Amino acid sequence: MPLAGELELPTFDHTDVELRGDRYRAAMAAVHGHDGWLAAGPFGFIVLDREAGEFFLRTKDAVFPGLTIAQLFGIAEGPLHEEIVKNIININGGDHRRLRNLVNPALAPRAIDRYRPAMRTFLGQLLEEVPPDGRCDFIETFAKPYPSLVIAQVMGAPLTDAPRLHHWSAWIQRQFDPTSLIAERAEIERAVAEFYVYADDLIARCRNNSGTDLITDLISAEQSGDRLSHDELRNLVLNVLVGGVDTSQSQLAHAVRLLASHPDQWQRLRSDPDGLALAAVDEALRYEPITPFTARITVAEVEHRGVTFPPGAIVLISAWHANRQEVEPDGFDIARTGESHRILTFGAGIHYCVGANLARAEMQEGLAMLARRVHSIRLGGVPTFGTPSGIYGLESLPLELELELDAG
Repeated sequence: MPLAGELELPTFDHTDVELRGDRYRAAMAAVHGHDGWLAAGPFGFIVLDREAGEFFLRTKDAVFPGLTIAQLFGIAEGPLHEEIVKNIININGGDHRRLRNLVNPALAPRAIDRYRPAMRTFLGQLLEEVPPDGRCDFIETFAKPYPSLVIAQVMGAPLTDAPRLHHWSAWIQRQFDPTSLIAERAEIERAVAEFYVYADDLIARCRNNSGTDLITDLISAEQSGDRLSHDELRNLVLNVLVGGVDTSQSQLAHAVRLLASHPDQWQRLRSDPDGLALAAVDEALRYEPITPFTARITVAEVEHRGVTFPPGAIVLISAWHANRQEVEPDGFDIARTGESHRILTFGAGIHYCVGANLARAEMQEGLAMLARRVHSIRLGGVPTFGTPSGIYGLESLPLELELELDAG
């Protein structure tokens, strides 16, 4: 079998800072891999096919490259090193299975449902702050504060701490961007250290005053007499924070941008907010994944589709391409019917996003509330896009909202 590195592959540079908005979409659509599934990137290989993507996400012979990145950047001690080593995404085998078994009940759909009333309260309060003319930047008005308030509620933290939680999440998230690790490592380290101090205090308060929140659930989590250690607990809380703020902010913003750009879809959602909000969320997750590339590194020789990948090969799985495979036509359609295809926006396998249920509930409540309270939604200017290297978000989203006059 030929080595992957010996193939003549089309190339795609996902780190190009000019890949934003329409240019990003056109570049992604133009990539056609070797035999339709494999391309070359700056650090290794890019998988463009859903089945092959699932293979690399599920195989035990490929892991998330967090520990390798730490070694390459000389992160051998300190808070960031501790966080990387103890991050659930970098833990595999029996230890990972044990942690997931302990944390999964606290993030199951029924457990998440108890936070929905608070989500609706936050959304209603944010809508009240929209100027009378309806003009606003959706990022600053909704997408940024909403997930921060939700994560504070989920953690049992004071709602006044939401801005601090957003700040820490945004900085700690940058550990996954090599450019930020080079230029901003001190700030990332500081954010981890500050959050550890904060989390220790919050955990101590939850031990003394049990509530209906994630930390209380994790403190009491038990399976066959096994419980989480303090370090495991605070790192799981950090994982939920980092995975539940910037990601939800970005995916919700893209969902609203898409609906504003498709007035027919917005009116369809308004006709049945309760019935179509979750479908709109799932279509936004499919059509514009905010994690377009998920990395793996092979820890053994891997053979797939007649190609050999040696140990140490970096593979990026493109959710953007996988989510479009066998979906015709490739348009944004919240009432899409026909065969249901798995999407890879939340990953697959044992490292499937632990907070996926929370993220989907947040976005579902957000779109349903907007659909009930906003008659029309239009772009008020040109959105400012980020880059797809890491989290693919929006830096600004100017909107014009026409609020329902009789909304309560």
